Amino acid sequence: MNRLLLAAYPEPYRSRQGEEVLACLSEAYPGRSWPPPREAAALVRAGVQARARAVVDATARPWWLDGIHLAALALAALALVPYLQDVWHWALHIDPGQHAIAFHFSGWYPWAEGPTRIRLLPYGLLPLGCLIALLRGRPWIALPAAAAMIWAGATSHGRTLFGDEGKAGLGYYGLGAPITARDLVLSGALCAACAVLALCRPSRLRRRSYRWLAPVVLAMFIAGSLHIIYVSPAFQRGLFVLEVAALIAAWVATAATGDYRWLIPVAAVAFIRTQAIVVQPDTFMQSLSDLVVLLLLIAPLPVLAITAQRRENRTLAE
Repeated sequence: MNRLLLAAYPEPYRSRQGEEVLACLSEAYPGRSWPPPREAAALVRAGVQARARAVVDATARPWWLDGIHLAALALAALALVPYLQDVWHWALHIDPGQHAIAFHFSGWYPWAEGPTRIRLLPYGLLPLGCLIALLRGRPWIALPAAAAMIWAGATSHGRTLFGDEGKAGLGYYGLGAPITARDLVLSGALCAACAVLALCRPSRLRRRSYRWLAPVVLAMFIAGSLHIIYVSPAFQRGLFVLEVAALIAAWVATAATGDYRWLIPVAAVAFIRTQAIVVQPDTFMQSLSDLVVLLLLIAPLPVLAITAQRRENRTLAE
């Protein structure tokens, strides 16, 4: 189990010092397959810092281009979240019955037995295709998918293709901010980011392994097999924990390097979700909990900026 902790470190570090770290853990905690929680957290934090330093040391791309790439990945994942169950059911030809994704209507496929209107494809294929293309560093493939998301949200001509999925109903995008696909801010921001990446020498973009899709497939399996939809409390709590972990990782990376690239995806996601709350004041901002949610969206931005500035000042002083 100790080897799982080493996954937080970059591959060169694992090949050079991985066995030494495992030996130290075995000597410090004999008979245990897992170190105490405090030690495990310290190892994961050191691994995130090592990965962040490796990213900053790579001079093949400017920091802002890498930041926009990360922002596009985050927005594509954000757009995919409410459709995990839907895509899984479509891929395996599962008729979810009463457990269908809770949008305007269930949106049955031609092979299903629902009495509602027919659609051919799930809307979630668009952000999924965009996410895969961006992971592989191919924004010229992600750009048409993002543009199709804008078209699906802005028109009513795709009912046979996507049904009303992606056009009506609330999608949970984390921290209590529901967004409809008719709100084109998300798809528009994703399309703009993909356009910038496609114009700025895509060959310079980082190409990640298909193994990064394993968490997405796992999430689809859980949502589809257990019929967990986006409005489920378990789904929302799990997504909240994931978002908090991502924010902590961004803070650790920024504190270790003083680099501003991780501020870009945090700012992009915060902007998308904050505007969804602010433009609907009659629905949100009616209680203390709503105000806390808004603060949680905005607070990481100055924290990351101040952290990066302090790290930069400390480096100059040394």
